Amino acid sequence: MTEFLNELSENQINYLKQQKKHKYIVGISRILILFSFLFLWEFTANVGIIDSFIFSSPSKIALCFWGMVLDKSIFLHTNVTLYETILSFLLVTATSILVTILLWFSRRLSEILDPYLVVLNSLPKSALAPLLIVWLGATKTTIIVAGMSVAIFGSILNLYTSFMTVDPGKLKLIYTLGGNRRHALLKVVLPFSLPAIISNMKVNIGLCLVGVIIGEFLAAREGLGYLIIYASQVFKMDWLLMSILLLCLMATLLYSLINLLERWCRKHY
Repeated sequence: MTEFLNELSENQINYLKQQKKHKYIVGISRILILFSFLFLWEFTANVGIIDSFIFSSPSKIALCFWGMVLDKSIFLHTNVTLYETILSFLLVTATSILVTILLWFSRRLSEILDPYLVVLNSLPKSALAPLLIVWLGATKTTIIVAGMSVAIFGSILNLYTSFMTVDPGKLKLIYTLGGNRRHALLKVVLPFSLPAIISNMKVNIGLCLVGVIIGEFLAAREGLGYLIIYASQVFKMDWLLMSILLLCLMATLLYSLINLLERWCRKHY
């Protein structure tokens, strides 16, 4: 018995070592790919293989970023886009959950609105942006609504699907014990749908960022979307590529924060 336990413990240690080695290899590989790409980009731009005016280079982008840090203009544009994205994301999350709860309570209402939600979700949201500008004006409100429009209809449809796939046996148990629809929602439906809500949030944060950038293309005088469209018009490729890289970093940061929220939820629920 002792030998068996020792062998089992040794196997566990070997497994943990293999997992740690795997994570180390994956992390190092990712870093090597990134730095190899940056080196190749810088080298080809310096020797003239690619046109540095059109494609820029990592060193030029870094100098451009540092110059905008010194005059603090980059903080203005980044903060504006971040604020609009977070606000539109929070509004999408809250609105989609509330609307889905309403549809779950009223089966007739869900059947009435289902085709409209499908059509609105399928509609190219960039087509709505000019209309929103006419209705709301070229303001931050328009940009936030544009960010919401990209994500909200799909979010409602996905959450409603999750609500409707709850185990019927658990719902029947709630009703058998004298519970009502409110009890079923709070004790069964919402806890069951928590993974779907978190998954939706992961998708929505990226969609809201896309919607905000679309809105900034058309209706902004500040923000990374405005910086991209302005840079393309005056052929400042350093600004344009720097803005795109900042958007990538912003999306990664926001996604990582939702991952942390997901881990916290797994520990406590």
